[in-house]
Amino acid sequence: MNRLTKAAIVALALTTTAAPLAAQAEDRHDRREWRQDRRDDRRDDRDDRREWRQERREDRRDWRQDRRDDRRDYRHDRRADRWDRNNRDWWRGRPEFRDYRGARNGYWYAPGRGYYQVEPRYYSYRWRQGGYLPSAYRGYYVDDPYYYGLRPAPRGYRYVHANNDILLIAVATGLIASVLHDVY
Repeated sequence: MNRLTKAAIVALALTTTAAPLAAQAEDRHDRREWRQDRRDDRRDDRDDRREWRQERREDRRDWRQDRRDDRRDYRHDRRADRWDRNNRDWWRGRPEFRDYRGARNGYWYAPGRGYYQVEPRYYSYRWRQGGYLPSAYRGYYVDDPYYYGLRPAPRGYRYVHANNDILLIAVATGLIASVLHDVY
């Protein structure tokens, strides 16, 4: 074989083996880049999730703080909106007392319900613990015992307006468990 033929065969052999090797190396390089890109994307996703969770945590903290502040404001407002024994005009401006014109002979006043007539023997009656409230006067319930600084009534008991007193009575019998005198 002459030299030229040998050189052509060698060149042909080199090109047939070198081209696929070069392509394979290039393909490997592309796959590395692709994997690296995927890793970067996953890192970005993790970072995004972390930021999102952090933002949610901060939002929840802000929301809880706002709720706490609201409860404090509400409690403060409720405290300011309570009955004051030392203030004789505490009832003025309250909607349930809009019809109240002071004491009237032969009548008692129940806030939110108005005046109602009573028997003469009860005009200026002084209620005592252990006594009984007549059934005709047991329906004038106190709507908001908290306003008067009273605890919720136990089961089977209710607070009732009687003259300008508040009585805690047993609903079934009318037995007076406690008395708060001269409320208004």
